[in-house]
Amino acid sequence: MEEVRAYIPETLKEALEIRSRTDCIPLAGGSDLMVSNKRTTGVAPSFDKPVLIIRNLKELKEISVNGKGECVIGAGCTSAEIAQSSVVPWHLRQAASRMGAVALRNSATIAGNIANASPKGDTPGPLYLLDARVRLTSLAGEREVLVSDFIVKFKTIDLHPDELITAVVVPLSERNFDYIFWHKVGTRKANAISKLTLSQAIKFDGRIVSDYRLSATATGAKTNRSREVEKLIIGKEITPALIEQVIDAFDEVISPRAMPEFRREATRRMIRRFLSVASERPENRVIDTFDGFHVTGQPEPVF
Repeated sequence: MEEVRAYIPETLKEALEIRSRTDCIPLAGGSDLMVSNKRTTGVAPSFDKPVLIIRNLKELKEISVNGKGECVIGAGCTSAEIAQSSVVPWHLRQAASRMGAVALRNSATIAGNIANASPKGDTPGPLYLLDARVRLTSLAGEREVLVSDFIVKFKTIDLHPDELITAVVVPLSERNFDYIFWHKVGTRKANAISKLTLSQAIKFDGRIVSDYRLSATATGAKTNRSREVEKLIIGKEITPALIEQVIDAFDEVISPRAMPEFRREATRRMIRRFLSVASERPENRVIDTFDGFHVTGQPEPVF
């Protein structure tokens, strides 16, 4: 049986030192890496490089709010921990609470979900929407990059050989918007790969839209968000014609390869639903896909 060489550092500093001198693969939850490196049943996974196990690093396990009011999520925090945290923004809690099965949510980490750079990843949609940044750390220092820039393309990320993802910083939350929306389309409520997820948020100044955000996963080679499409509605009053203009423009952005008409039509319907209901200024600030249908049963957001 082939052996896998593994490093198990006790501190973040030790991990960064190993990373600086060794071409190794960081592994926390392993829910993606163990699958992508699997072999036949009963045979241990095969890694072409040493593995750096950072699962138990305390420095990567905290969820907090910084001095700017931003939510800072340690790279090693699991989906279950994120879904249960009251300080994590609503959109992200929704995505984390519906990621795979319970066992997977207890192992999969936010850094791994981002670094996997899958167009069907659950957390990038809300992270794109909320202008989240990924914090990258090496012995030389830190840098922060928008998650939407960090994920360059399918399975490709902007991570230097000596860096580790140490945190995700989310500057916005439901409190920055008047109405919010998140929905996952899958074969089951959980324990299913997303066929499509859509995140939306909007803020008004009187009848005029002052901010609008829209992101979708599983609609192309990476998560899709278009600031140009969002600009079409910002500074204007919502009308049926404007809603259709936004829908048509976003339809040009997405490029689903599998089930393209299903994904396009589902996206159109959810955008139309959200903007139409939001324009009526309902009392409930969480806009569901259909009347009376609650997306996840998570606690109501605090505005």
